[in-house]
Amino acid sequence: MAFASSSRVRINNLLAISRISNAFRLFSTTPSRPDFHFDTHHFVQRLEREGLNRAQAEGIMSAMAEVIDESIRNMTSNMVTKAEQEKARIHHYTQQVDFAQIKSELQLMEKNDLAMIKAENDRLMNDIEKLKQRLREEITRTQAGVRLDLNLEKGRMREESSGQELKIKEVDTRIEQEIAGLRTTIQASKATTLQYLVGFVTGCSALLMAYMRFRA
Repeated sequence: MAFASSSRVRINNLLAISRISNAFRLFSTTPSRPDFHFDTHHFVQRLEREGLNRAQAEGIMSAMAEVIDESIRNMTSNMVTKAEQEKARIHHYTQQVDFAQIKSELQLMEKNDLAMIKAENDRLMNDIEKLKQRLREEITRTQAGVRLDLNLEKGRMREESSGQELKIKEVDTRIEQEIAGLRTTIQASKATTLQYLVGFVTGCSALLMAYMRFRA
């Protein structure tokens, strides 16, 4: 009796599920899948043995098939999702590994670049020091050449100044000689003129005395 009661409860539950499934099919836009994952004929016969008619048994069978199919689809979806998650995790791990490798390569490249830059900087500093040394030597040679030229120019100017002073002295000497000659000539001219005047005055005096004597 208890078994019949429990069977009746299960049948009522299945009928309720069937009615809900049928109502859902009325409002659903997606057609139901025809694939079944159990022996539907055997299940219908068992329901008929429980006291259901053919239509009720098939309705319950369809509802159960849809529930089972939906459960299987959900399980498959979850499995796919887990697989995708695993794939994403593997991809993320691969990206992390790739990133670590890239980071290592970048660090190695950075070290190599720094070493190359340091070597290039050392070479440039060495070249700069060589250029500074060459410039200092060139400046020293130039200063020595300028000093030599200045000394030579000073010597030449002193020689020219000495020559000019000598010429000036010669001109002064010649002028003094000319002046002395002019003085001598003037003195001689004065003496000659004085002698001429004395002679002239003497002659005039003699003539005047002779004239006065003649008048007397």
